[in-house]
Amino acid sequence: LTVLAEHRQPVMIVTKNHLVTRDADLLRELAQYDAASVTLSITTLDDELRASMEPRTSSPARRLDAIARLADAGVPVGVFVAPVIPGLTDVELPEIVAAAARAGASFAGTTLLRLPHAVEAVFTDWLATRDPARARRIVARIREARDGRMNDAAFGSRMRGSGDYADQIRALFDLARRRHGLTGPPALSAASFRVPGRAHQPRLFGGE
Repeated sequence: LTVLAEHRQPVMIVTKNHLVTRDADLLRELAQYDAASVTLSITTLDDELRASMEPRTSSPARRLDAIARLADAGVPVGVFVAPVIPGLTDVELPEIVAAAARAGASFAGTTLLRLPHAVEAVFTDWLATRDPARARRIVARIREARDGRMNDAAFGSRMRGSGDYADQIRALFDLARRRHGLTGPPALSAASFRVPGRAHQPRLFGGE
């Protein structure tokens, strides 16, 4: 980040951890040139579920605090509600978006859970151990949102899912985002990129 800031090279960070706030000064410097944004990924506001599903990551409260700290520092910051797990975390969508907006998020995005290759077995084993009573129903919901499959590698649908249930999840997210005035991620600019120590030399015929 120090090198990027020296060059004013645009950078977009997506993270699950509060540690990103350590570099708020560098990110603020880049943001002055429209060259930085940070997105905090929040899967759930239930810290017990987070600890089981995403060990060694910051708690939901710490992620929201990171959003607040970065917003206060003048860094464009948003929330990535992801991955949305049908039947498990989808009901939290409005609450997560609302909490992020209150913390200072200015944009939001989301993506649906997909389970490629060996990840499917890891997830279903974890689910059967943690929540055996609901595991079958949750798996059925995942399949319902992916046209009967657990994964979709096709560009354009792999992040969104397909079918009525996936459309309902997307509509729920879009409604929450509009309600709180959140947009899509900001466009970054490389217009201020420079090579430190290299003198600026105007182009011929007076061009910049």
